[in-house]
Amino acid sequence: MTYDFLQHYWWFIISLLGSLLVFLMFVQGANSMIFQLGKDEIERRLVINSTGRKWEFTFTTLVTFGGAFFASFPLFYSTSFGSAYWVWVAILLTFILQAVSYEYQNKAGNLLGVRTFQICLILNGILGPLLLGGAVATFFTGSNFIVEKSNLVGGFHPVISHWANASRGLDVLLNPWVVIFGIAVVFLARILGTLYINNNVHDDAIRGRVKKQLLINTVLFLLFFLPFLVKTLFGDGYAVNEAGVIALEPMKYLNNLLAMWPLLCLLLIGVVLLLFGIVKTILKPSYVHGIWSAGIGVVLVVLVLFLIAGWNGTAYYPSTADLQSSLTIQNSSSSEFTLKAMFYVSFLVPFVLAYIVYAWRKIDFGGISKKDVTSEEEAY
Repeated sequence: MTYDFLQHYWWFIISLLGSLLVFLMFVQGANSMIFQLGKDEIERRLVINSTGRKWEFTFTTLVTFGGAFFASFPLFYSTSFGSAYWVWVAILLTFILQAVSYEYQNKAGNLLGVRTFQICLILNGILGPLLLGGAVATFFTGSNFIVEKSNLVGGFHPVISHWANASRGLDVLLNPWVVIFGIAVVFLARILGTLYINNNVHDDAIRGRVKKQLLINTVLFLLFFLPFLVKTLFGDGYAVNEAGVIALEPMKYLNNLLAMWPLLCLLLIGVVLLLFGIVKTILKPSYVHGIWSAGIGVVLVVLVLFLIAGWNGTAYYPSTADLQSSLTIQNSSSSEFTLKAMFYVSFLVPFVLAYIVYAWRKIDFGGISKKDVTSEEEAY
């Protein structure tokens, strides 16, 4: 169990958490369509209570994703979460807005009105995936930061990394490809949200609107995602040689897929599963299980995107201000002792996943219907 193996192992764990987070954003996707799927107050409450049973899973995974990055690749944490903090603060604020909106929209004494909090859920459903997608896009497009490790031991300013301007990360939103990928993630979340509502909500009127919304959001997703994918695979990537020198390499990410052909197979399988879940739901109105094949497909596709960004001698967080400041899994990881200790702790992950599956099944048993939101006092 070498240091190199541990670095690759923990990048896989980070990638898995990131892919699960994207899947769980079906909560945000469904919330962004409250008024498209629900045409009256009861129907909107059905949608909100359906996603309200799952929003904690998404938020917990987001926190775990950040915590795992902090423990395994602390230099990324200090660079992105520390220097570009306005982006991450905005992401956290949208999730706080979501939690407050769920809890208070139907509470006695709500002076703002139910619709105000429903609009806040829609804002979270759009801004959350948009900002998270934009943050992930910077793994391929690069960010404007500088790393100076010598500051840690010299002078009175022990700050290793800093943003090259005063925007604190907001400048990444000026990159059109970052915005394009962020918008693609918004529509992907809406696809997953539609499929989840179709599976979980037992209401013919709502399910009757699924086909139209699914078709619209799939077309829009492809219009934004495919150009980003083509540009990424056939454009320049950030390669790292054995000496740790970083240089631009034509078609680096496509080369990674070809060099690590099992990942290419996983990518193709993921695409097929995603399309299967979407197409079968559209063609067969009685089919309500599309969320599972599509969800697994999304996890596989996003997992592969994360892995080709960090494996095979690739800088996973490129710097546009100073190419040699770019972060790799070698120059940004924790010590070998820390990674090894966490390696044994990670054996608990299967038990955690098993508990999540158990809790999910208990919460979702029987789905949700109108009687659940009109008779239960604890309904949102």
